[in-house]
Amino acid sequence: MSTFTTLDDLLDALAAGEREDDAEDVDALAHHLQCAALLAERAPDDVELQVAGLVHDVASTVWPGRPATHASAGAALVESLLGSRVAWLVGHHDQAKRYLVTTEPDYRDRLSVSSVHTLEAQGGLLDARERAELEASPDLDAVLTLRRADDDAKVPGRRVPGLEHWSTVLASLHRNYCRAATPKP
Repeated sequence: MSTFTTLDDLLDALAAGEREDDAEDVDALAHHLQCAALLAERAPDDVELQVAGLVHDVASTVWPGRPATHASAGAALVESLLGSRVAWLVGHHDQAKRYLVTTEPDYRDRLSVSSVHTLEAQGGLLDARERAELEASPDLDAVLTLRRADDDAKVPGRRVPGLEHWSTVLASLHRNYCRAATPKP
């Protein structure tokens, strides 16, 4: 599978995360839901960012054990359904972790053991070229907000809206994306 063809495919993959823990204190579905809920609080007017939080690690459920490529694979999986901005945010959330560790040395201390392990697989600190490329993005602040929510979304038992809530949000975003992507006559 190189892309999801329907929202149901995406929702099924997210729901399958209930069986995956990725060496964290919560399963993948709980992590996705917490991340999206945190982003809804932190960026209430940015639905694309919230949805990126919901789907940011979906490739880890589809193809487990690939930390070095999960962000780019996730971006490829969701772009045709959710648009290029959501895909870019998903595709760069691991770069955001590398950026924060590079620019804020104390940031590493807030990472979970699993995130520290995957940091090394993802390339560790950014080099000057990678840093400049990320800093040039108009969505730098958004992807850093996503990354921080990603780190905070690992609390066992945290009550957040479920997948049913987000399926409505996904459907609305998908409709808007399809409408915008349809050529005007």
